[in-house]
Amino acid sequence: MVRKQKNTAPLGLEDASIAPSTFNDGLPLPKLIVFDLDYTLWPFWVDTHVSAPVKPKDNNSRCIDKWGESFAFYPAVSSILYSARSLNIPLGIASRTHAPELARDMLKALHVIPTFSDNPAARDTRRSIRALDYFDYVQIFPATKTQHFTRINQASSIPYEDMLFFDDEARNRNVQTELGVTFCLIRDGMTKEEVDRGVWEWRRKFGIKPGDQPPFSLEDREISRFDE
Repeated sequence: MVRKQKNTAPLGLEDASIAPSTFNDGLPLPKLIVFDLDYTLWPFWVDTHVSAPVKPKDNNSRCIDKWGESFAFYPAVSSILYSARSLNIPLGIASRTHAPELARDMLKALHVIPTFSDNPAARDTRRSIRALDYFDYVQIFPATKTQHFTRINQASSIPYEDMLFFDDEARNRNVQTELGVTFCLIRDGMTKEEVDRGVWEWRRKFGIKPGDQPPFSLEDREISRFDE
């Protein structure tokens, strides 16, 4: 297996007031969006590249570990999480890292930091919030992703077919083949374009096409499953 290198390039923040386009087109959205952690929300393996303890820096936009190495989310992550929260879309994490407590410590140290212009209506929403607090369902422990999703399903009562999962490892597509969760493979970390691609993959199961006009009810179409 090719070992990924930690990305040490400076990572900026995207404007959190701009949501993925699918969040605002009036068409149905998943009832739960779940993310892997390593090379999905952040560009490193937490159990390989990070040495505890971690401390927040630069107003919680990044953190440093025991050796002074700097770590942060991919640039679009704050805006994606913020946009989902604004629309009351529940979020989850499914990670098989062997350093679960360290991963949680990083999610506490790294904050979602909205960036805005001088829009007065946004003035009260500038306060940063721990990234961990954005997630309704958190499964971080060494196991299969199907085990993670089984627990999420039990805790949320949300049907698997209403879930969307972003992950950087193709082997985890089995959550789709075995459970019915829509799986979206990403290559270079989360971006708003990846969110849109995943949402359209989820919509395709329900026969929803670009150009369909809202209001649109899932009950209007029969669910057509992917041929696996």
